[in-house]
Amino acid sequence: MTQNEVVRIQDYLRSKFNVPQLSVVMRNTKDDSAEVMIGEEFIGVVFKDDEDDEVSYDFHMAIMEMDLPPSRN
Repeated sequence: MTQNEVVRIQDYLRSKFNVPQLSVVMRNTKDDSAEVMIGEEFIGVVFKDDEDDEVSYDFHMAIMEMDLPPSRN
């Protein structure tokens, strides 16, 4: 991913989720993805897919069960 792509994705996610503290950071060892952060907290990864002359970006966020609020049973 280029710096320009990272900035465009960051602007999109900030707007879409209404979270100005969200940042997208290039990875040191990978050039097909970037890390998504809110403040200092890592929340996911954006992967670039550019097959068949079409570019898309996939946001992957894992949610740990232990991070969820208690069940409302």
